[in-house]
Amino acid sequence: MKKSIKVTEGIFPMPVLMIATYNDDLSVDVMNAAWGTMLERDMVLLNLSEGHKTFKNIKKRGAFTVSIADYKHVKEADYFGLVSGNDKLDKFLKSGLTSSKSELIDAPIVNEFPICLECEFIKCQDDEYSYGVIGKVLNVSVDENLLDGDKVLIEKLGAIAFDPYTHGYYKVTERVGNAFHDGWDLKK
Repeated sequence: MKKSIKVTEGIFPMPVLMIATYNDDLSVDVMNAAWGTMLERDMVLLNLSEGHKTFKNIKKRGAFTVSIADYKHVKEADYFGLVSGNDKLDKFLKSGLTSSKSELIDAPIVNEFPICLECEFIKCQDDEYSYGVIGKVLNVSVDENLLDGDKVLIEKLGAIAFDPYTHGYYKVTERVGNAFHDGWDLKK
């Protein structure tokens, strides 16, 4: 039996994405965004409001990075969601994390996060239901210790996901099936 509950962001777990840009003074700005997804194999969509400092920086600089947060940096990832770049321009310094400039785009790569998508800003999506940023992924960099050839070993990554019901972060580690394979028995 099912019970009706309060409506919230019911699709979960939600990714914990770290969106990084440069401010006007070239300091690093990072925000925590759970509202993001892949549009296509090389396109991302981030549901960001115009009021975010990160959104303003993306439009101004034409680029951003998307990193996957991991359990080793949950405190820093949460901090980036608690503090606005509009109020505290030096919030990245307080995190203790470090960055490198992307060689392809005008945006920082947060060194401690294990996967980074370097994105060129394509356009804003604006309609009655959402306001988003669309970017083209030009490069994906991954910590070498997480790779088997060109495949990311998700069980080693320790990515975190956000649960909107309990406001918890959960470590994603265990493989439970094989996509495009396990359902074949039912297709027969």
